[in-house]
Amino acid sequence: MQGSGDNSSLSNNLLYDFSRVFMKITVQILVGIFLYVNCLMIYTFLRKETFREETRYILFAQTLFTDSALMVLSDTLSIMNNLFYPIHIIPCAILCTVTTNLTICTPLTLVAMCLERYVAICMPLRHADISTSRTRFRGLLIIWSISSIIPLFTLVAYLAVIPSGALLSYTVCSVELMLGKDWQAQARSSMFQVLFLFMIIIIAFTYIKIMIAARGASSENKKLTSRSLRTVALHAFQLFLCIMQFLNPYLEMVVLKIDMLAYAILRYANFIIFIIAPRCLSPLIYGLRDEMFFHALKHHALCDMKPSFIKLAFYACLFLFCV
Repeated sequence: MQGSGDNSSLSNNLLYDFSRVFMKITVQILVGIFLYVNCLMIYTFLRKETFREETRYILFAQTLFTDSALMVLSDTLSIMNNLFYPIHIIPCAILCTVTTNLTICTPLTLVAMCLERYVAICMPLRHADISTSRTRFRGLLIIWSISSIIPLFTLVAYLAVIPSGALLSYTVCSVELMLGKDWQAQARSSMFQVLFLFMIIIIAFTYIKIMIAARGASSENKKLTSRSLRTVALHAFQLFLCIMQFLNPYLEMVVLKIDMLAYAILRYANFIIFIIAPRCLSPLIYGLRDEMFFHALKHHALCDMKPSFIKLAFYACLFLFCV
């Protein structure tokens, strides 16, 4: 009986180790593909002057930059957590603050994209006057300012309660480390709820307005308005996935108390579904669905980069994104 129990325990341990290794490899492959495609798209954006003069492409480029930076930081923190690698408290707090800032910046940029489509469809005669370089600069400044409020509040609140001697210690870095007190977690959660409710209202408003404009549009503009409706709907789905990302830690804590294998699988699944997946939608929406950008992307990827293995990787990434 004891030998049977030992075999069962050994089998469970092997299954746990195999599942963790498989999920780790899967995540790193997906992160590599994501970063490769994003780098190609950033390169395409920088090479073509037309894209640098249009608001929607500038906002798209910002999502590429913030999502790529967020992916690198999140993946680095995930690897360090899996290896239980301790780092100094101060760099950890800075990393967590920057990661939260980038996490909020993406959905705010999505809202700005929806507003840009609303102006283009519902106020076409004023679009050129509204979409100026000064307006774009102010819009980007507002996005980064709002996205900095919650992480800066979290950082200041953390520094206010942590003992001075603890700042010299080392720890396994995670965002939850900065939420030691209940009031910190509750205040942060409340701020996120207000922010995302505000963004949902704006996206719903733009969708309804564009839908109304689509009903009264001429046959020539039907295609453009329908495309804009699908774009706003995809952005709403992205925003939903981003919101779910902040609920994951609470679900993971519950599963952790039940089963370690289920916890490990759930954590990697959440990373793929709620961090990688919403960031993959932006390249799909604006990079592959936009004909002008897609042709420019293909041209620069296949003409400016000569090695055949890069071309093969490019087509493989496009296939995976389309699937």
